[in-house]
Amino acid sequence: MRIALAEDSTLLREGIAQLLAAEGHTITHSVGNADDLLRAVASDPPELVIVDVRMPPDFVDEGIHAALRLRLEWPDVAVVVLSQYVERRHASELLDGRGGVGYLLKDRVSDIGGFLDALNRVRAGGTAFDPEVIRQLITAKSAPDSRLAGITERERSVLELMAQGHSNASMATRLYVSQSGIEKHINAIFTKLQIEPGTTYNRRVLAVLAYLDGT
Repeated sequence: MRIALAEDSTLLREGIAQLLAAEGHTITHSVGNADDLLRAVASDPPELVIVDVRMPPDFVDEGIHAALRLRLEWPDVAVVVLSQYVERRHASELLDGRGGVGYLLKDRVSDIGGFLDALNRVRAGGTAFDPEVIRQLITAKSAPDSRLAGITERERSVLELMAQGHSNASMATRLYVSQSGIEKHINAIFTKLQIEPGTTYNRRVLAVLAYLDGT
């Protein structure tokens, strides 16, 4: 996979770059600020971008704005945002109905297997949101969505794992049910949330959006 990396901490940036290179990935660019990242992607678009939320010059939200611009101008480039803390507004902005996006906390990068798996899921068009991000997004919501009234507890569990980016096989293992059972739950969720086949957007992401917006 061709990956561009934007992180102001040289130590972390080089560490991630070496990890990815050792796994056979190609680092197209390794930069320390959002402007350099955007220029790099414009000159040579990678398959996936990893970007920190807070970068120079102000260390506020330069990275997230770059990520949103990437999503708009280079929709084929998958984006994974790294953050020290959960920034609920920013995490919500990234969920726009399409896949190919992730929001991971930096302290989870130490789980190398999980980190690499998340990158692969996002590159394949899925999502990878840290469980703590999902928990805080859910906690922040208060307005009920009538479409969620019929969602069962098991279906909510499926939706939460879906938001984290788990495959059907992974969800089946975690919930101790068969893959066919997971497929039935997902189809029931689509029906209850009125997400029709053939939609332009990713149905799984639309389901997650409905869950996070209406819980």
